[in-house]
Amino acid sequence: MADSKPFRVLPRITEQNEHFWRGGREGELRFLRCQRCGYWIHPPAPVCPECLSKDVAPEATSGRAVVHTYTVNEQPWIPTLDPPYVVAIVELPEQEGLRLTTNIVNCDPYEVRIGMQVRVTFEEYDDVWLPFFEPAGSAGGEGR
Repeated sequence: MADSKPFRVLPRITEQNEHFWRGGREGELRFLRCQRCGYWIHPPAPVCPECLSKDVAPEATSGRAVVHTYTVNEQPWIPTLDPPYVVAIVELPEQEGLRLTTNIVNCDPYEVRIGMQVRVTFEEYDDVWLPFFEPAGSAGGEGR
């Protein structure tokens, strides 16, 4: 049976980002968090930008977010990724400004709205779990 997943450009996994790209294996969306002041850090960095502490460690977020902004792509930029699809920036409730660029999946692209409540869901590609988001009321996802 052929793999029906669209082609994705996969990240290079490093010691610094493994928590993010492989947290989906346990159903967790993980970011680095400063152990001194509690600030969430994304993208990963070895030093907290708030208090300059080097005591940072991965922690799981709620996996919930709100659509901050989005675009519906109608061009076939990637041959196996059929348009229309949504590229969005979502903001997590853990911290103002903790945002992630992602795709909104498992819904009609034209029903996505700014302020829409979404939750994380993951797709596995070669031991990488890409975090996407779906409407929070969706019954079909594996996300938390």
